[in-house]
Amino acid sequence: MKAIRGATTVEKDRAENIKESVKDLLLTIKNENGLTEEDVICIMFSNTSDIRSFYPAKAAREVGFFNCALYSSLEPDICGSLKKCIRVMVLAETDNPPKHVYLNGAVNLRKDLSKILNIAIDGPAGSGKSTISKIIAQKLDMLYLDTGAMYRAVALACVRGNVDYNNSSAVKKQLDAINVSVKYENGTQKTLLNGEDVSDKIRTPDISMLASTVSAHECVRLSMVNLQREIAANNSCVLDGRDIGSNVLPDAEFKFFLTASAEVRAERRKKENDAKGINQSICEVLCEIKQRDEQDKTRKIAPLVKAADAIEIDTSNMAIDEVASFILAKIQEKI
Repeated sequence: MKAIRGATTVEKDRAENIKESVKDLLLTIKNENGLTEEDVICIMFSNTSDIRSFYPAKAAREVGFFNCALYSSLEPDICGSLKKCIRVMVLAETDNPPKHVYLNGAVNLRKDLSKILNIAIDGPAGSGKSTISKIIAQKLDMLYLDTGAMYRAVALACVRGNVDYNNSSAVKKQLDAINVSVKYENGTQKTLLNGEDVSDKIRTPDISMLASTVSAHECVRLSMVNLQREIAANNSCVLDGRDIGSNVLPDAEFKFFLTASAEVRAERRKKENDAKGINQSICEVLCEIKQRDEQDKTRKIAPLVKAADAIEIDTSNMAIDEVASFILAKIQEKI
């Protein structure tokens, strides 16, 4: 049994418009997936609250779907969401890969659809962007791309090669000799350096600071940005970093900029370090946070900056779940 999703919109909340839209949607799903009426086991509808004149499930009966179970529900009001929208899930007996159908401007955020959507979440160190990005990616069944891990991998390569990381030519030579890539295992990103999984080795304070220095070199920035754009062009994903919305993906449909006071961010980072067995005082962590901020904001190539069309969120007094819920609500408003 396969689940086939779809959605459509209606021009007006009138019975004839709803019937016609449901008919077009179901018949397109049926034809695109090579289904017979006997293949269809169940059809589940939901519709926005501005559709009240006729039940979509009743429309399905009237257009010939007599042998399957039908369910219909009303979606809650969400400010700014897509208007007059009918969504459907068809459960059918078929061995073919499902072909989902979206008509009349209806869209969906799942990565298995043809439309690729990217969510950019930027912010300084300790603002919570990585944690939040992982939650958003999981909730929306999208890939999470930790762009900072790529720069950390380059920094680790420089350390291993005893490279003068302030020397652009030396860094470029090292960059040309290595291969940085990412792969996903059970939905989790693994960062590879010359085929070696270095995901854990790049999570130290020293590598974190060095990554900021190394990423200021144009050769490194261009190389990693090209890789990030390639991944984003082929997958719906959540990307976090410092210049995603402003530089890497300036046309991303969803952009957010997380911030918090340096003191709050230092406390968060210290807790992370303690959990990893990294022994640093709060004063040391705060000093590193401020130094990292200064480096990121003042570098010449793609500095840390809020994109003009990004939504800024001060997370200083917000719990993780609160931030994630706020972002998910803002995304929902646009679909």
